[in-house]
Amino acid sequence: MKTKKQIRKLYQNKRDKLSINEIHKLSISLSNKCLKIPIWHMENFHIFLSILIKKEIDTSPLLSVIMAKDKQAIIPRITELNMLEHLLLTDQTILKNNSFGIPEPQNGIIISPKIIDVVFIPLYIFDLKGNRVGYGGGYYDRFLKECNKDTVKVGLSFFKPINLMQDISEFDIKLDYAVTPDSIFSF
Repeated sequence: MKTKKQIRKLYQNKRDKLSINEIHKLSISLSNKCLKIPIWHMENFHIFLSILIKKEIDTSPLLSVIMAKDKQAIIPRITELNMLEHLLLTDQTILKNNSFGIPEPQNGIIISPKIIDVVFIPLYIFDLKGNRVGYGGGYYDRFLKECNKDTVKVGLSFFKPINLMQDISEFDIKLDYAVTPDSIFSF
């Protein structure tokens, strides 16, 4: 078994080898898989905006689905205290890349994590028990602790799960679902 740090490096390298065309195709497949999760009766969907130069999953197809289904799209921005703040995405929302290259809302209505029904979570990989390896900043760990216990947590990954990871903490919040371009995993 490997540590999260080792796994993070391994899967960052795998992701770096993907072409832009592969990322586009995999992202569309992943978005289509998300349509099969029983979440679309809910209203408030939190979704991250991708850093395409870092070869992240392109969430724009999934964001289009959220908007087409007339759901509320909520997007994060990083505060000066290194926490996530959540804003309603509207036609008037102005986006600007932050210092990490993440598109963030510059204006809008701040939304409480307590009313968010579904959170799409960026990650490198997950294991068969719903543990996740994200980017290591702890932003989503802190954010998910603020959500209701009923908030549905959906991890998005290009890659199939690994068996188990070594250094799981009691503070780690598990996924309810993980979606890859080929499969949906429920925990």
